Amino acid sequence: MSGSDSMTQRLTLAAAGLIGAAGVMAAAAASHGGDSRNLAAIAAIGLAHGPALLALALAGRGRVLGIAAAFLAAGTIIFAVDLGLREWLGQGIFPGAAPLGGVGMIGGWLAIVVAALLPGRR
Repeated sequence: MSGSDSMTQRLTLAAAGLIGAAGVMAAAAASHGGDSRNLAAIAAIGLAHGPALLALALAGRGRVLGIAAAFLAAGTIIFAVDLGLREWLGQGIFPGAAPLGGVGMIGGWLAIVVAALLPGRR
């Protein structure tokens, strides 16, 4: 494993932990703070993508899976931060941030498909 792969795995592992923790916090806030679609969405996305990133960090090697992890992490963070700011401040990061984050997450999942279809090392 090269130094670059090791750094990618460490960053992916850190993102997995942060995103998973944010998912749990959003779920707790949603259960105590009333009926919030934004918090419920952050919880669902965080608790789905945190474990996926954990799996990529622990098992994923290679450029395409690293790209998948980067897209999943960036998309999830952009999406969750935008919804969180909308919830607490009434305004998102920038117009279209949540859809952009969604496209990033979809791109990450599709990169996993590409990695599965490529011959040899992934």
